[in-house]
Amino acid sequence: MKKKIYKITALLLATALMVMGCGSAKSGKENSDSTNSSAQTSSDNSDSKKAEAPQIDGLTYESAMDLTYAQEFDVFYYKDGYKLIDVHEGRQYLIVPEGKEAPKGLDSDIVVINQPVQNIYMAATAIMSLFDALDAIDTVKFSGLEASGWYIESAKKAMESGAITFAGKYSEPDYEKIVDGDCKLAVESTMILHSPKVQEMIEDLDIPVFVDYSSYESHPLGRTEWVKVYGAMLNKEKEAEAFFDDQAKVIEDLKDFKNTEKTVAYFYINTDGSVVVRKSDDYIPTMIEIAGGRYVFKDLKNSEGNAPSVKLTMEEFYATAVDADYLIYNGTIDGQVSSLGDLKAKSNLFAEFKAVKDGNVWYTGKNLYQATDTVGELISDIHLMLTDGDASQMTFLEKMK
Repeated sequence: MKKKIYKITALLLATALMVMGCGSAKSGKENSDSTNSSAQTSSDNSDSKKAEAPQIDGLTYESAMDLTYAQEFDVFYYKDGYKLIDVHEGRQYLIVPEGKEAPKGLDSDIVVINQPVQNIYMAATAIMSLFDALDAIDTVKFSGLEASGWYIESAKKAMESGAITFAGKYSEPDYEKIVDGDCKLAVESTMILHSPKVQEMIEDLDIPVFVDYSSYESHPLGRTEWVKVYGAMLNKEKEAEAFFDDQAKVIEDLKDFKNTEKTVAYFYINTDGSVVVRKSDDYIPTMIEIAGGRYVFKDLKNSEGNAPSVKLTMEEFYATAVDADYLIYNGTIDGQVSSLGDLKAKSNLFAEFKAVKDGNVWYTGKNLYQATDTVGELISDIHLMLTDGDASQMTFLEKMK
């Protein structure tokens, strides 16, 4: 125990020195623009980003995982149970089966994750839903959220029972707690790229860090297909495949549906008064298209970088969205707007919007951002909205009154 504390103390001191200018930190890779369009099939998705299986000395390649929509990863299978996860924008991870060792002379850039994968520090909040879908919450021991922050019932119950404990948010983890708890893996979102020293600290404690890039997928089911990554880690490929196929059925059911041509704006109001919308090739506009609508911003890009969101002035938003048939307010970011009165309080211009006059304004609950596993249900919700379907069958959307 003392050795662990000394090691943590030394690392904290080293970090302090780096902050003072005595060292430098690695920077994360930037997201590349995606060219994936709406409901493409697997044959359409086999573009140049798909990687070839790496040759690894001492391992014999056997096969690759079949993927339908995901563009940002591949999983390669080698003899004797070895697997390599290739995250295209990030790193490669070698999954070493229990009782075996990583091959000698392995490329230092490849991160080794030993099975069984357990006592996980789950700092990527949106990924907990995929573990829940795999019935693998019991592999998570540490959370980056307090119990009150979880909308996933099994995660909330696990924290309330003490099976999962809070170990600090992604940017301020409790290093001593995760070391003493024999943490075998930290699962992080790309937010960790903004805190590179934290990632280095965790890795210096001999805990591998897996950075999830599912948010870089332009197709909504590409994000959900990341369940197969975790299925590979946990030897639950069959469960992952079955779950994903169930979600993908939504696309199959809607493929012959004629688009309504009704326009939809998806947005929220920032604290500075600007309107935050999604760029046109983001997964949310794709969901709207699959559901049978048209995203009101036809060719909107982010001129300041590759982030999926774009800030507009209220006047810019008004110019395009005033005649939109439907408004969807993103309550996952700003949960304070749930009525037309709340919306008009943000700006009196909303009184002039067609959707407001027609009573076609909806909002999402705050639980949506943790629901990477059920994007198919949001597509169904939007489809019901566009076709005046039964609102009682919706999972995420509620109508503003």
